[in-house]
Formats: sequence, C-alpha cells, structure tokens
Amino acid sequence: MDLSLLLQNIFAPTVLFFFIGVIAVFCKSDLEIPAPLPKLFSLYLLLAIGFKGGIGIQESGILNDQVLLTLSAAILMSLLIPLLGFIILRLKFNVFNSAAIAASYGSISAVTFITAESFLASQNIGSDGFMVGALALMESPAILVGLLLVRIAGPKNRPESRKLH
Repeated sequence: MDLSLLLQNIFAPTVLFFFIGVIAVFCKSDLEIPAPLPKLFSLYLLLAIGFKGGIGIQESGILNDQVLLTLSAAILMSLLIPLLGFIILRLKFNVFNSAAIAASYGSISAVTFITAESFLASQNIGSDGFMVGALALMESPAILVGLLLVRIAGPKNRPESRKLH
C-alpha cells in the first residue's frame, strides 16, 4: 500500500475530527459544540444530500435501467438488513436494543459515504451522481423498520403514553 495514500486518508477532515473527539474524551475535556450548531449542520447536510441526490438522479434519468435497479437495490437492502439484523440480535438482546441496533446498521452512514466518495475522487475513480440519491433513499426505511419491529415484537402491555401511534 502506498504510504502517501494512507497519510492522505488519515489526514482527511472527517478522520481528524474523529480523532479530536477521541482525544477530548480521553483528556476528560469539556469540549462542546453549542446546541444550535449540530442542528444547523444536520439541516445543511440533509439539504445538500437531497439536492445533490435529486440532481444526480435527474441527470442520469430516472427511467434508466441502471438507475432504477440501483435505487431499488438500495431501498431493498435498507429494508432487509434491519430485519436480518433483528433476527440475529434477538439471540442476545431484548426487543428494544435489537431493533435499535438493527435499524442503525440498516441506515446508511452519510459520513462513511462521503469519505468513500472522497477517497474514490482522490484516486480519479468517478461515481455516478445518482449514488447520492441512493444514499438519501436509504436513510429512512431502516429506521421505520426498526420502529415497526418494536411495535410488532415489543411488549403489548405498554402504557398508552408510550405506544407508537
């Protein structure tokens, strides 16, 4: 493996911010981002992903067989991974934890996606614009499946205020 490639990935902004967070925890620092900023960053990220994904899908053509197949596979994986994960996790965990972990694994990580896309770009490997659309489409289904799993498999005698409806 090329050492410069390794260093380039280690010094990527997302990785550096991760290491800063780890160091802050080990030093027991009171490093804190003001409450409005995470909301602003989340909103910006959602808008950017939505716009970029929508433009990528529009440019590729929604009726394109490759686009339809890729987006369908993305949604299918986002639905199936939490179901399979839940079945496996139920061997060791309760319903609530199993559903939460399974939903987390089924939902895609935007940071991981962006890091992988940046790595490909640094290697001069292009990716289709509609892949960002696949990212956007994979965010919600897994979380919804996790909530449905809790509702279906969870205890039926929950107080009214705690029921999911």
